[in-house]
Amino acid sequence: MSLSETVSKIDSLSDDQRDCIENCNEAAEVCEWCADECLGSEEMEECARLCRDVADLASLHARLMARGSSYSTHLARACAEACEACAAECERHDADHCQVCADVLPKCAESCRSMIDN
Repeated sequence: MSLSETVSKIDSLSDDQRDCIENCNEAAEVCEWCADECLGSEEMEECARLCRDVADLASLHARLMARGSSYSTHLARACAEACEACAAECERHDADHCQVCADVLPKCAESCRSMIDN
């Protein structure tokens, strides 16, 4: 069963929450890849750090939403801010992994921001 199929079975989640969980998990995956590709390059250190932050925040935010934690709203703001900062950093680099990251992260940031208001 895929992750999206599993998330769809959690009855307590709204469609927006399901989308946010999927976006957070995608962001975490792409950021882990990008961070790993950036390792060893002094010029890419900030990119790797930001990607690791997003990967941790996004995966934690997804887990908190899935279990209905009252803390997920607070984490949504931090996740959105980290996604925006990381996307801006990744946009500066020509590497494919950075460009993929820069494309994925705004969607995650937007869905996390929508969780702040819920």
